Amino acid sequence: YRHRCVEAWSIAVPWSGIPMRALVDYARPLSGAKYVVMRTFEDKNVAPGQRQFWYPWPYLEGLTIEEATNELALIGTGAYGKPMPKQNGAPLRLVVPWKYGFKSIKSIVRFTFTDKRPKSFWEQIQGSEYGFWANVNPEVDHPRWSQASEKLLGTGTRVPT
Repeated sequence: YRHRCVEAWSIAVPWSGIPMRALVDYARPLSGAKYVVMRTFEDKNVAPGQRQFWYPWPYLEGLTIEEATNELALIGTGAYGKPMPKQNGAPLRLVVPWKYGFKSIKSIVRFTFTDKRPKSFWEQIQGSEYGFWANVNPEVDHPRWSQASEKLLGTGTRVPT
């Protein structure tokens, strides 16, 4: 899958994992559930950056149930043919190639289903730049740069989004 950063770079990553639809089907959320909220681990001894009290820890991210059951939505458990390394989001990572990378929460330890739209980590910090929907769209620029093109990591080549 292509991983597209909001900062206008991209990379193709051979993720492995399970379709997120399988997780939703297994969990059997109540009929009123409209969103799935994912929460990352929280351990200040392992992740010293979590000591930064001005950030809204734990890291939360959310999708609509429709997005979570999209055939491209994946719960990543590995990359490049190997188990997911910690720096890439072990044990579980969200992979949603139609969204900007900040939506791909890493190190997921909890899934919750709710009828209320969650306010994600980056939306809380800077909602005008990192909103809930975050769909890759070359016609909608980031407030500080164009999204019409992206730089392919490893090549330096700039291509249309």
